[in-house]
Amino acid sequence: MQATTAAHGYHLFSPFSSPSFSISLPFAKTSTIRLRNPAAAAVRMSLREDGPSVAVVGVTGAVGQEFLSVLSDRDFPYRNIRLLASRRSAGKQLTFEDRNYTVEELRPESFDGIDIALFSAGGSISKEFGPVAVERGSIVVDNSSAFRMDPEVPLVIPEVNSEAMAHIKIKGRSGKGALIANPNCSTIICLMAATPLHRHAKVVRMVVSTYQAASGAGAAAMEELVQQTREVLDGKEPTCKIFKQQYAFNLFSHNAAVLSNGYNEEEMKLVKETRKIWASAWNDKNVKVSATCIRVPVMRAHAESVNLQFEKPLSEDTARHILEGATGLVVVDDRDSNRFPTPLDVSSKDDVAVGRIRQDLSQDGNLGLDLFVCGDQIRKGAALNAIQIAEKLL
Repeated sequence: MQATTAAHGYHLFSPFSSPSFSISLPFAKTSTIRLRNPAAAAVRMSLREDGPSVAVVGVTGAVGQEFLSVLSDRDFPYRNIRLLASRRSAGKQLTFEDRNYTVEELRPESFDGIDIALFSAGGSISKEFGPVAVERGSIVVDNSSAFRMDPEVPLVIPEVNSEAMAHIKIKGRSGKGALIANPNCSTIICLMAATPLHRHAKVVRMVVSTYQAASGAGAAAMEELVQQTREVLDGKEPTCKIFKQQYAFNLFSHNAAVLSNGYNEEEMKLVKETRKIWASAWNDKNVKVSATCIRVPVMRAHAESVNLQFEKPLSEDTARHILEGATGLVVVDDRDSNRFPTPLDVSSKDDVAVGRIRQDLSQDGNLGLDLFVCGDQIRKGAALNAIQIAEKLL
């Protein structure tokens, strides 16, 4: 089968005959990542005639490329895939299953015959094309903020509140699509650690300070961090296009717009999304949340300092035991060797790491804990969480 796009045509890429998958990163133009390369005769269990038809919107971006990586890593079952991007990116070549494919321009017709559409192309694209995809029968998993606070749209972290999307399935649909929102990366990483403790002792107040990587601002920001680092080390003036100030060897308040209450938009996402997610699982919107979000010169993994106040007493030892048994978490908490989570250790990893587990000395009666959490922003903070949502649809 020829895997190229005819003029003005739309094609579903069905790589049953090809065994490997690779992509070129925009922030490393000369590099190619080979995600999987089994023997040519191997049969991929993920490529199944009875699997759903999948579209990836924003496939040339950092998260879009990670979508493909995670689909491959997790053997997500699909019968064909459509790779979509803007007119500017249309025509670019991606190597998928040892074949070269042409990225198609995103249009309404792109969603004809698509069961699951994974979106990561920004809020404006999601607002324009998300409802279009739903109207054409697709279930949209959207990584932008466009629909997160819509009361009719589930906001889901599968390990936390998968029941919020229990009414949405591929099988049994009568041509009707649906929207599911992927939470903000900082919210996902934070709640992966906080939720198991919330289930046990009920969090009544949470104070979070985030230390956020370049990847949260996209592939161009990652590339600019690398460029700035080289320039500063060479004694040159740093190039500041994505951010309006030096990023290399520096940190600053998150670049999101500051609102009238003094919080920026990134901080308010964490506040509002936490309430919505926990309310969907426990019908309790009263948790108090305060956040301070900082951009730090790290490539792709966020770190967060989390202070929790509980309704019921929770000892440090009990908390550690709960976290050790939580799905998607790994405890890194070695006081003797001073080893705790770092962004580097969790980069390109699925699990969120938690450590520095200790009683909050400012609160009496075991009613408070402090944690330090790290998670890969592109993976669990975006692409992996979306694919896990898609897996719940099967």
